[in-house]
Amino acid sequence: MEIKIGVQNIGREIVLESNQDADAVAKVVEAAITKGSELRLTDEKGRVIIVPGNALGYVEIGAEEARRVGFGQF
Repeated sequence: MEIKIGVQNIGREIVLESNQDADAVAKVVEAAITKGSELRLTDEKGRVIIVPGNALGYVEIGAEEARRVGFGQF
């Protein structure tokens, strides 16, 4: 699933693909915001993204969707 993270005072957003489900990501984001701790997510290639919880502007969690295979119309 695609996750977009907006950081305060930064013009670009962080975009990553994750294998985690939406509920697990939402819980991690909620904990980072309420506790002011770091938001730590792992993308599908195993890279770790760390953002300070107090610097988060927004987090957009995309819907889980099956990947399409083949040459179909978009």
